[in-house]
Amino acid sequence: MPEISRFFGIVIVMYANEHGVPHFHASYQDFEMNIEIESGVVEGRFPPKELRYVQTWLELYKEELLENWNLITAHKPAKKIAPLK
Repeated sequence: MPEISRFFGIVIVMYANEHGVPHFHASYQDFEMNIEIESGVVEGRFPPKELRYVQTWLELYKEELLENWNLITAHKPAKKIAPLK
């Protein structure tokens, strides 16, 4: 599982074997969610504060996330993305 970033206890990953719209997975403690990169649509459950962190991070790094999606779906290594500070 290629870890893209980690911040405030939140782990962001992308999987190479997935299809559909560009998205990533986030986990925090026992919570997990998928979030679409372009629309920001969330599937899953996350605590409100941590969800806001991920949404803020998404807006800051949308281009890098889309680049990683293209790399991963082409079976190339993803690049790390800076954490939210």
